[in-house]
Amino acid sequence: MSEKFDTRETRNPEEREADLFRRLPSFLAKAVSAAPGLAAHLADIDPAEVTSREALARLPVLRKPQLMAAQKANPPFGGFAAMGRPPERVFLSPGPVWEPQSAGADPWGAARSLYAAGFRPGDVVHNSFAYHMTPGGFILDLGARALGCTVFPAGTGMTEMQAQAAAALKPRGWCGTPDYLKAILEKAEELGLDCSSIKVAQVSGGALFPSLREEYAARGVAVTQCYATADLGVIAYETEAQQGLVLNEDFILEVVRPGTGDLVADGEVGEIVVTSFNASYPLVRFGTGDMTKVVAGQSPCGRTNTLIAGWMGRADQRTKVKGMFVDPEQVGQVMKRHPEIVRARLVVSRAEEQDVMSLKFEAEPGAEVSCDAVGVSMREVTKLGSFVEEVAPGSLPNDGKVIEDARDYD
Repeated sequence: MSEKFDTRETRNPEEREADLFRRLPSFLAKAVSAAPGLAAHLADIDPAEVTSREALARLPVLRKPQLMAAQKANPPFGGFAAMGRPPERVFLSPGPVWEPQSAGADPWGAARSLYAAGFRPGDVVHNSFAYHMTPGGFILDLGARALGCTVFPAGTGMTEMQAQAAAALKPRGWCGTPDYLKAILEKAEELGLDCSSIKVAQVSGGALFPSLREEYAARGVAVTQCYATADLGVIAYETEAQQGLVLNEDFILEVVRPGTGDLVADGEVGEIVVTSFNASYPLVRFGTGDMTKVVAGQSPCGRTNTLIAGWMGRADQRTKVKGMFVDPEQVGQVMKRHPEIVRARLVVSRAEEQDVMSLKFEAEPGAEVSCDAVGVSMREVTKLGSFVEEVAPGSLPNDGKVIEDARDYD
């Protein structure tokens, strides 16, 4: 399955990078002129100067709490939509967060992901993502239709009816959460129905465990996953190589230290921050709240865009200590006061029925860092006392955690 959706997927990486940052200044200029909420968020930013990753990294990260606050003050989209006309659909995701359906036949960029998963024009696609309020079902629905497929909008629930529908329509493709196809196939077996027509599946919204993938393969179904959000659409997708997820075209992806906008090194786990070239809904340095890491090299499938490891947990690690909230951003502030620190982890535990904070940090080779001085910075920033310990380089876990809550709540 070596075919590609288009030639953009196999571009020279330097060519792609140059194209993205050639387009970015004019895109930003148009976006801030059409979206007052974005203009306020990027106040005092000259779009003409944002011509590199270094310049982009100086822009503030937009996170969901800020977007929600803007939407509450200026409903429904907080001034971040730049559509010029009413959207075709409006969705409501948990939060609550309002999302517009952008213009175009494939507004969330799902067709490319489905093609990589093996879906082809003419396929019948059984779509078991939810169509109720949130855009999940529509993301894959419109992508499949843009690819030339016929879609059965099954939605969620009523597993017996879904099995009956699959037996009657004989779809080649299926979309939904990783474990729901198993429920449908098992129900079909229970009812004596033949659903063996399903050969390819695109899953998202949960973990695709290796054992589950192997079970599907034994049934003759090739299953791949995509990483998508309601705000941005399909950000990255798996290919037949199954060695990481390939970044979708027309996105700039950054991985930052949770709670900050500071970039982490490739291979280090951090929060996914995305800049989208969506003219209708221009989200710039949007923090998804999800964590991943960049995988070295390129996919063996021949696609040349950035590889990520997929979803690796949530970045929101805000923790209450002695009645006060401590944020990853505050740990980042301490690190900026002591630039010799390259990685830090705040561990919150209990001792003698009291909360205890311990900041463990790794320093640059040969650097001398005063634990006492770092402790003073911790108290000034968090208003709480903390033990401070320097640890050996490479000894802190590479899991993206800035704050580890080690208290036993049982």
